[in-house]
Amino acid sequence: MQSLRKAFQTWITRPVVSSLARTGITPNMVTWTGFLIILAAGGLAATGHLFAAGWVLLLSGVFDIIDGALARYTGKVTAFGGVLDSTLDRLSEGVILLGIMAHFLYHPEKYAPWASILVGIVLIASFLVSYIRSRAEGAGLDCQVGIFTRSERVIILALGLMINQLIIILSIIAFLSIVTVIQRLVHVSRRAGTVKNR
Repeated sequence: MQSLRKAFQTWITRPVVSSLARTGITPNMVTWTGFLIILAAGGLAATGHLFAAGWVLLLSGVFDIIDGALARYTGKVTAFGGVLDSTLDRLSEGVILLGIMAHFLYHPEKYAPWASILVGIVLIASFLVSYIRSRAEGAGLDCQVGIFTRSERVIILALGLMINQLIIILSIIAFLSIVTVIQRLVHVSRRAGTVKNR
């Protein structure tokens, strides 16, 4: 799954990255641009423009793929760039989910009160998926496992916005994110045991 995802991303980004590398645009510029775009997506979601928010969210996801690819292509991979990218990724997820929560709160006639709680569950589960990988890799353990990473979350959430089926999609994201959390914890537990026994 991970190898297929990377192969697809490489196929999509290679022509764009090679063009950007000739312009002097830096990976951090791309990272910030993607974040600004997702701010717009959050605003669109909050104000009820769900279809547009979905497309803008997908656009921001393209920038999220390109920044890392550009850094590797140009040899500009830095520790700060990685931290900045991870930080803005978490903020981006928070922004779009808060936009959706605001939409729920602005339309109490359409959504039950527990809809906002569902957004909170998705936010926590999504953050945990990324946090476990970060902590594991900080401890020297590989943790690129799991059926539902950030890329899948962005695509599925964008789809939910475009077809206006947020409750169903958020429920799916919450469930699969929790499954991924469990997968990563089990993986780290096994890897930690393997490393310890060496």
